[in-house]
Amino acid sequence: MEKNDDRPLNDGLSDDYVPRRFREGADNNERRPARPSGEGRDERRSPERRPGGNDGAGRSRPQRPFYDERGRQVTPSRPAANRSGGAPFYKEHHTRPAADRSIDMLFGLRPILEALNAGRTLDKIFLLRGTKNSMTQDISDLARQANVPVSYVPIEKLENLTRKNHQGAVAFVSPIDFAPLDTLLAGLFEEGKVPFVLVLDRVTDVRNFGAIARTAECLGVQALVVPSSGAAQINGDAVKTSAGALNILPVCREPDLRQAITFLKDSGLTIVACTEKADADLGQSTPASLSGPIAVIMGSEEDGISPDLLRLCDQRLRIPMSGQIQSLNVGVAAGIMLFEVAKGRN
Repeated sequence: MEKNDDRPLNDGLSDDYVPRRFREGADNNERRPARPSGEGRDERRSPERRPGGNDGAGRSRPQRPFYDERGRQVTPSRPAANRSGGAPFYKEHHTRPAADRSIDMLFGLRPILEALNAGRTLDKIFLLRGTKNSMTQDISDLARQANVPVSYVPIEKLENLTRKNHQGAVAFVSPIDFAPLDTLLAGLFEEGKVPFVLVLDRVTDVRNFGAIARTAECLGVQALVVPSSGAAQINGDAVKTSAGALNILPVCREPDLRQAITFLKDSGLTIVACTEKADADLGQSTPASLSGPIAVIMGSEEDGISPDLLRLCDQRLRIPMSGQIQSLNVGVAAGIMLFEVAKGRN
């Protein structure tokens, strides 16, 4: 037979042989159409070529073997299809839903009224401004008797608190029970204890309040006195920040701090204010002046202790500072002040 020199060399394969790189993705051994000029290299990263999808030729790409912790080969479960119809090439991440804010919340006139009648401890009540009827009047009267602050707010405030049918009334349930100041102080004297009380004048940050309560409990404070209005809400965040100290340390909620401080002063307690408007530095006070029955006052984050409360104090002490900022966070200042008092008492 005559040799045909024009026949290309194909290593013994038939003339119909097509290199694998050209027949991949073709049906019935047909050549893949030539790529139009100007297409970028990123065209190869089409969704059909992603792991878990089809390989463009109607054939499934061989699956990568998977092994368990003992080295045994296992078959992975097929993932659910995505919106485009193919299998997802990534694992979806599911976040936990946000906590329902209504867990510690009551809304509606009747539930709030029944909670007050049942003696439940409420932290604060919000009523729609301009609403006056017999039920709102009963809520206001019972809240006043239970020393629960009531605020009359516009509808936008209530809508921000809850989207449910609140009927113009929303209340927050307190995670703790409040103690009456006069009963608690009488109990301390009857037990032969030397009272150590901390008064917080309008500390509004929840985490500051929780941190102060934690420090106070650790340093032997026996009661925490807060105003009914203008103070931080005692909620789950406050209890968590206090590391549970608010479940141990009694909290007294007073409608008028001025009257409460006057009562403490008449009961024999020395009223000491921690303020920049001070007569002396904290280190200059004698330990004996801080060793008896004492009530320490810490002021708000913005303007400190109010002037009408400062006039009632027996001592006004300042924490000495040598830095340039000359200002301390109220939680840090409370820790320093309470430590000095606890050192003098011991």
